[in-house]
Amino acid sequence: MQKKLSVAVVMMFVCILAVGTAQARSWKISHVRPQNAAIDKDLKLFAAELAEISKGNMKAKIYASSSLGDYTVVQERVGLGAVDMACQPVAFAADKRMQIANFPFMMTTWAQAEKNFTATAPLRKTIAGLYQEQDIKLLATWPAYFGGVALNKEPENPTDPNAKKGLKIRVVPSKSFKLMADTIGFIGTPIPFSEAFTAVQTGVVDGVVGSGAEGYYASFRDVTKFYLPLNTHFEMWYLIMNAELYNGLDDSQKALVDKAAADFEQRRWERAEADQAANEQRLADYGAKIIPVSKEAVEAHATKVREQVWPIILSDVGEDWGRNVLSNIIQ
Repeated sequence: MQKKLSVAVVMMFVCILAVGTAQARSWKISHVRPQNAAIDKDLKLFAAELAEISKGNMKAKIYASSSLGDYTVVQERVGLGAVDMACQPVAFAADKRMQIANFPFMMTTWAQAEKNFTATAPLRKTIAGLYQEQDIKLLATWPAYFGGVALNKEPENPTDPNAKKGLKIRVVPSKSFKLMADTIGFIGTPIPFSEAFTAVQTGVVDGVVGSGAEGYYASFRDVTKFYLPLNTHFEMWYLIMNAELYNGLDDSQKALVDKAAADFEQRRWERAEADQAANEQRLADYGAKIIPVSKEAVEAHATKVREQVWPIILSDVGEDWGRNVLSNIIQ
């Protein structure tokens, strides 16, 4: 009897020790940009707030520049629990339906984007549900920018969606970006992000699409001579957490994580549009020519892509499901 009691006491002590260790360790948070980039600074503020409001019981360490792996790998590792958290774009490999988050020309203004990514918006709930199926908890959004095209050669008729530009550009390895680039007059060439700079530098391609001024300044400024701000897509990054880790927190701990995440999101919305303009200026100051694009030209590109590209992508994500999601986009 005494031996059984001793074993029980030891096991209880081990459990208490394990819980204490789990709470004491720092959560790993991955992101794709260099240190001191906007997302790096915002994640450091998030980690600092979390540590403060939890009185030091919740700590996080930021891993910049995809040091824990490419974002597609990191998303999978967050679902498995090998990485605790990340703030990054969606990856499509595990579920093609996640392409819905980056449909080209789905939104064209900052006001519309904010309406569709609030916590109660249908699109936000859909994306949260897709993450949940991968054992990932969506904590917050981080609006990055509207996308454009960075080039090392000047395109012909750059603002006419029906004109052939005569340039080959790197696209994100997904059907939506390839079709979009081809439809607006470029020759889309799927190349992994890790190989994209070298591809432009060596002349394999003449530019890139899939990012915005912030991303091009961070990673492609030395090969960007022209920038075409077409609002090709709205780039949203997601603050995600391993669902099992989140669900293992008690209610008070979840409330603290949720508060820090909500503050992280709100801070970004307050600065995102101004940051985009500032990053376009940074590209210009570095020597790139910013090609003016009117609202009418953006809408002309959007109309053509929606008519010709969307039906094809919808067949990839599931037409009925995709049309239902798009029908709930807030204008």
